[in-house]
Amino acid sequence: MQPNTLLDAILDEAGISHAGLAAHVNQAGKRRGLALRYEHTAVSRWLKGQRPRGQVPDLICEVLAGRLQRTVTLDDIGLGVPGGLPAVGLGSAASTLSGFVERATALWRSDEQQRPHLLGAPAVTGTPAVMPVWEWENPPEDVDVSRGGRHQVSTADIDMMRAARAHYEQMYRKTGGIATRTRIVGFLNAEAAPLLRGSYTDETGRQLHRSTGGLVAIAGICAYDSDAHGLAQRYFHQALRLAKASGDRGLGAYVIALLVNQSLFMREYRQAVAFAEAALRAAGRELTPALASDLYAMQAKSYAHLGDGSSALSCIRRAEAAADRIRRGREPDETGYVQPGLVNVQVAEALLSLGDLTGAYEHAAAAVDTPAHDRGRVHRLAMLSQIELRQGNTDEAVATAVEMAEQARGMESQRLRDRLRAVREHLVRSDCAGTAEAAELIDGALRVPL
Repeated sequence: MQPNTLLDAILDEAGISHAGLAAHVNQAGKRRGLALRYEHTAVSRWLKGQRPRGQVPDLICEVLAGRLQRTVTLDDIGLGVPGGLPAVGLGSAASTLSGFVERATALWRSDEQQRPHLLGAPAVTGTPAVMPVWEWENPPEDVDVSRGGRHQVSTADIDMMRAARAHYEQMYRKTGGIATRTRIVGFLNAEAAPLLRGSYTDETGRQLHRSTGGLVAIAGICAYDSDAHGLAQRYFHQALRLAKASGDRGLGAYVIALLVNQSLFMREYRQAVAFAEAALRAAGRELTPALASDLYAMQAKSYAHLGDGSSALSCIRRAEAAADRIRRGREPDETGYVQPGLVNVQVAEALLSLGDLTGAYEHAAAAVDTPAHDRGRVHRLAMLSQIELRQGNTDEAVATAVEMAEQARGMESQRLRDRLRAVREHLVRSDCAGTAEAAELIDGALRVPL
């Protein structure tokens, strides 16, 4: 039995206490000739996942609809399917945009409350993982995303949301996802949720859904970086639905790139190839060179892991050609992560999987020689150190590993810790002069708990 996060969220929105809901349900039941004697303890049980009996779910909808001055369905309060809670995503459980918003904001609220069933949930695979991408790519589209609410959404609100996305992205790059996630989830609950429930025209609504989608994508990145893969996936699926509502195919393709990256981490290589292909196919003219280069590079890594060298090399050529077309100032904010050298380090990883140490080294060295933000530099140094060890260049590998460990200080990131551990294992296995000192330096970084 899982907590009913939807009911919890809608009670919060309606500003009604547990005792207040119980009293109103009793009164509504009396009008139907029912003698109900619920108290706040019953509401607490409902929030823990117990399903109310008989007509009570309908009475709860009636009470909340009167309070919120809008229709409230059983799905809206998490009681549409006995014994289960509709998933937050693009599918039938969130067939209307307003229904999706309620489910999305309920997830944010549960995340801020650090509900264990969310943080420890595994990522879904198979059809549940594929359907949100398929539904993003295919009709129907959102004809009108306008909404009537209490608060009038303004251009200043949209600007604030865009500024927040840039702020939290920079925080993530400097300090990691663990530290940033709580901040961005707090912002989603305090600022984004009321705006989505506000009043806006179709034009303003599309801008709002786009800016919110960018923020939710960063929340997903931070969850991924915190090892909460099921939660990260749900945020990515939310961002994809928001991208569809915005009408911005480029934003949707960017979100799919995040899903491709997660698929690679989970070793779902065929899924990674298919997702990237969907983004490349569906984004059309809104696919920018930066995003295309990253998608092709990740496809190359996937094919390399699958042992398909011909397809990997073909994707590498496409990634490099797209990277040559990148023009700064013509890219959306979201693709700013595709910095010079990123494709090089991606290609280096693909070539390493194919056994081409010389080519991998050339690309990894070029990536390290290119300026990058703090987080990106750690990954580049880790890849170069690993290749140098494979080549037998121990002194160079040790020096690179030491620089990597020093660069990673102050960052709270499970993904960077994975990199540090991997480099440490390679150093220890080589058992050469100087490796013990570098391994000890990495150990020192890993001793600090996250």
